[in-house]
Amino acid sequence: MLETSARLLRLLSLLQTPRDWSGTELAVRLGVSSRTVRRDVERLRDLGYVVHATAGAPGYRLGAGAGLPPLLLDDEEAVAVAIGLGTAAVSGVTGIEETSVRALAKLEQVLPARLRNRVGDLRSVTVPLTDRASAVDPATLTAIAAAVRARESLRFDYRSHDGTEDRRAAEPYRLVNSGRRWYLVAWDTGRGDWRTFRIDRLRLRTPNGPRFTPREPPGTDLVQYVAERISVNPYRYRGRFTVHAPADVIAARMPPTIAVVEPTGDDTCVLSTGSNSLDELAMWVAGLGVPFEVHDPPELVRHIHALAARLSEATRYGPRPPAVSKDQAESPS
Repeated sequence: MLETSARLLRLLSLLQTPRDWSGTELAVRLGVSSRTVRRDVERLRDLGYVVHATAGAPGYRLGAGAGLPPLLLDDEEAVAVAIGLGTAAVSGVTGIEETSVRALAKLEQVLPARLRNRVGDLRSVTVPLTDRASAVDPATLTAIAAAVRARESLRFDYRSHDGTEDRRAAEPYRLVNSGRRWYLVAWDTGRGDWRTFRIDRLRLRTPNGPRFTPREPPGTDLVQYVAERISVNPYRYRGRFTVHAPADVIAARMPPTIAVVEPTGDDTCVLSTGSNSLDELAMWVAGLGVPFEVHDPPELVRHIHALAARLSEATRYGPRPPAVSKDQAESPS
């Protein structure tokens, strides 16, 4: 006869099968009396599981409760859930990526070695049809998430945006997701300052470093902090503009990886972005198709004047647009 704890786990596993179980069937499966089955069902209810008793002949089935109690997964189910969470973590589905990483980190911590190997084997032979430049290994995300939770420092090789590579050590604080790209906000122990690292540019080293005491975060708005460091700070020129359009309209066209958009009124906002080219800065903001004013950098104002003169000069030699008659101009489109 199974001990009580083992018997409860076996009973729970049976009830998770989507069917009704009679008390007699359960008693036979567990090698106990129907009375013991009834007592075990009550124990499961006390633990938070909703077990319904079907009408008519005595029977039981597992129902949904107000909260999620612990689940029992067999080997195949555990592998399927791990693969599904790993896929969701890099799927680009808004709002699900970070949750998937947290759930996957918890699952992988309790997976037996044989199952972790199966999950790793499947990942190694799967090629995602996504942007290769921003592809992120879910195993890297879960390893970082686990280090954040355990307050363990990380050691990794990192390739900066200019292509230089070096070895870094950092105290991880948070993962931040933007579309298909992931960023790590961490205290860089070698540089003594907060840094933002693109996950697809780092390669973790094992084992992790020593445990640490968390520091005060680099800002109250972590999303704003990361956006400034990936879209403005790394570049030679840092542009700041007043744009005469609602902030939500501009933000829809300029995601956080490209610019920081701050509302200043119902129909105006401040846009900050960076580039190593003044031409690129000018074309980015002009391409929005709305009025704007340049605040920084000062040399961009002179550059736009020169660019406007070149564009105006170029039109002198092109074909003239057809003349529009008075009737055409006044007729509705």
